[in-house]
Amino acid sequence: MASLLEKVQTLIAANLHSLIDQALKANSLAVIDEYIRQVEHNLEDLEDAASTIGGEAKTLKRKYDEFSGKSVELDRNIDLMLKEGKEELAVAAQSRLNSTARLSDTYKQQYEHQQAEYQKLLDSKLKLEAKLTTVKQERDEMQALLDLAKSKEMTTKTMQSLDNLMGSGDQDVARMADSIRARLDKASARSEMQSSRLDAQMDDLLERHTLDTQLADRKKKLGLA
Repeated sequence: MASLLEKVQTLIAANLHSLIDQALKANSLAVIDEYIRQVEHNLEDLEDAASTIGGEAKTLKRKYDEFSGKSVELDRNIDLMLKEGKEELAVAAQSRLNSTARLSDTYKQQYEHQQAEYQKLLDSKLKLEAKLTTVKQERDEMQALLDLAKSKEMTTKTMQSLDNLMGSGDQDVARMADSIRARLDKASARSEMQSSRLDAQMDDLLERHTLDTQLADRKKKLGLA
């Protein structure tokens, strides 16, 4: 269990800026895709572990309640036995009460420990799910940026080739080059429009982050954090 939580904590603490830098340098999203696969795999393990630990906690709680109830009943019966002068029965009942109380305490301690572990797993699951959502959003934006970069690189290479054709001296070839250049200019304008829409989406994301930060501060002031 400790090993699983350590893996999860490592994934949660992963530096997204570093992952994005690696992806940009390699001109590939492979490093981000690998991170997403690891997160999804560990989320499955977390859900399985949480179900197991949560079930054990419920069982221990039920046992604790059972023996705690028996202890209360025995304690009440001992008082009745003493009032009726049944000393021997009271001694036997007291011995049984001591044993039952020890079992009750043991189950209580085990339940509290398992419940704490269960809560840790749930907390880690929520944090990892949030991180996964963020990374997937970042990946989509990175994909759009990489596609745009590749498109512009291709356009640049084509323009260079056209420049070479323009200098060849053949009028027909020159006219064809002008036509192709016009089409490329139109495609480039479309790419710039898509880029502006991407910038708008990023602005919306930043605005949402600002709103979340403001709400978090407000909750802290209200004692809701």
